[in-house]
Amino acid sequence: MPQGIISAAAYVPYWRLDRGQISETFGLGGGRGQRAVASYDEDTTTMGVEAGRLALKSAGDVDVRALTLSTADPAYLDKTNATAIHAALRLDSSALAFDANGSVRSGVGALLAGLTQSGPALVISSDLRDGMPTSADESLGGDGAAALLVGSDAAGPLIAELIGVGTATEEFIDRWRLPGWQRSKTWEERFGETKYLPLGDQAFNAALKQAELSAGDVDHLIVTGPHARSVKAIRGRLGVDKEKLVDDLANEVGWTGTAHPAMLLTSVLESAEPGKVIAVLSLADGADCLIFRTTDAITSFTPARTIAAQIASSGPVTYGKFLAWKKWVEVEGPRRPEPSRISAAAAGRRTDWKYAFIGSKDAEGHVHAPPNPNDTDVAPMADVEGTIATFTIDRIAFSPSPPITYAVVDMDNGSRSALELCDLDASQIKMGDRVEPTFRKLGTGDGIHNYFWKARPLRGG
Repeated sequence: MPQGIISAAAYVPYWRLDRGQISETFGLGGGRGQRAVASYDEDTTTMGVEAGRLALKSAGDVDVRALTLSTADPAYLDKTNATAIHAALRLDSSALAFDANGSVRSGVGALLAGLTQSGPALVISSDLRDGMPTSADESLGGDGAAALLVGSDAAGPLIAELIGVGTATEEFIDRWRLPGWQRSKTWEERFGETKYLPLGDQAFNAALKQAELSAGDVDHLIVTGPHARSVKAIRGRLGVDKEKLVDDLANEVGWTGTAHPAMLLTSVLESAEPGKVIAVLSLADGADCLIFRTTDAITSFTPARTIAAQIASSGPVTYGKFLAWKKWVEVEGPRRPEPSRISAAAAGRRTDWKYAFIGSKDAEGHVHAPPNPNDTDVAPMADVEGTIATFTIDRIAFSPSPPITYAVVDMDNGSRSALELCDLDASQIKMGDRVEPTFRKLGTGDGIHNYFWKARPLRGG
């Protein structure tokens, strides 16, 4: 039975750092273009929720049977991070949820595993990329997430069918980071190149052989990985025409680590035509190549929010704020107590409200948020837009990035919610502005992340 991709989406955070600010501050580092920056209230789990929401919106009615989260920077150790995404997306309790974390290669590995599942699997990869100030990792990295809904054609029409796979593995030291380290370390670049190039050739040729294709049959070639020198070198030796190379989003987003293969694949699928061959070659602790062919169903695929639209709808962040959000510098905040940990028992009683933003509806059709225990019907709120009725800017309450902007939002379903606003310049907000819910982190106390929903301005795309 054919296996492949049913839906695809990516999430790019709103904020952008102009790399030129790095060299302006320190006199070295930086470069051209911008990199995507996750806000202080985002992590790999919240970004995974956003990517998953977009993928499911475009998929229609698909019963997801498994969810995986892959990241090199998990929000929790010991605790499964995918369960929070499972709750936020309101997947059935019988649907499996697990992490495949710790390395850049885990994203491709989870995708390969998902493509062997008997039922539809939502494969999410998410990453926060960081490096010491002025380093190449700092400027070339980017934050983001991607979600691929995969399965057989029995679960839904495939927009791209998997037709070839090739892998090559070898143990060698190229990039590493111990638990607790804020930065990665790398070996000398020429050594990595001697390892990656033959592995990449092996995986690419094996995938072509399985697909019964030649290099000239490839219409879109994606090459990505943490070793930039090898990625650049192998692009010119695979026998694929230069004009078929897919833009790596380096100037607008940066390299998003674990999420990057799926993000670049999504960028192609968002505008691909039927019958096109897409090769994805990832160089990370070995090499993995997946070859897809788009189907006629791609013409009916409508992305919920394209990568191009998210790149166009962005805002600048200063380098100082970037360093504070990444915890390279600590600035003095409001002299108020930091948040205490949430109650696990209380959160467990309100999982639908806290994670999935589910209100309730009474017999007369009135929606209540938070839900009224006397109501019998649920009212999903996560995809309901709203209008700011009033707001306040609080410069006293504790926040890792003050001030906090709270708003009373008149939701389009007739309810009214008090929500914190995010991804905006507080001085530009006004009553009547349109907003939409987004899954964020309110704070962290005693190592427990307090996830809930905020509202962000409704922008283009």
